[in-house]
Amino acid sequence: MTLRELAEKSGLSVGMLSQIENGSADPSLGSLRKLAAVFDADISSLFSDPEVEAVHISGPSTRMRLMTPGGEFSYERLTPGRGDLEMLRAVIPPGEATSPQSWSHPSTECVYVISGTLDVEVGGTSYTIQENESITFDSRLPHRYRNATQQDTTIVLAVTPPTP
Repeated sequence: MTLRELAEKSGLSVGMLSQIENGSADPSLGSLRKLAAVFDADISSLFSDPEVEAVHISGPSTRMRLMTPGGEFSYERLTPGRGDLEMLRAVIPPGEATSPQSWSHPSTECVYVISGTLDVEVGGTSYTIQENESITFDSRLPHRYRNATQQDTTIVLAVTPPTP
């Protein structure tokens, strides 16, 4: 498939696809969802690495970064791409959210707030999670995370099985 054909099918520009292909741009999760749909693939397959070693050590300079749909901030992937568990670290700037609206997927999520305060919307209810608290929920319920404060909020997020 040519870049032009992929652009037409995905709704992404040829320029963006070229930048992703040559490594000069990192795609947002929204862009990855569009690409996965073109190939009728589960988006989690884009994050699995079939040659992951049994023991994995993650350092700040080697972590994969995943951008939010609007590019407001990124997640650092703390785990390898085995497809069984994904742990992410993020610093959410004041006033930002993980997505424009709530969405769902077949997983379980647990979010631990390292610093700051996080509003977690799950199934139409909002929960305020403080520093050193966590929340676990069924990700099939529509959800999103939002920092409604004037300070950064740092979180660690676990998703099993991974479904970005």
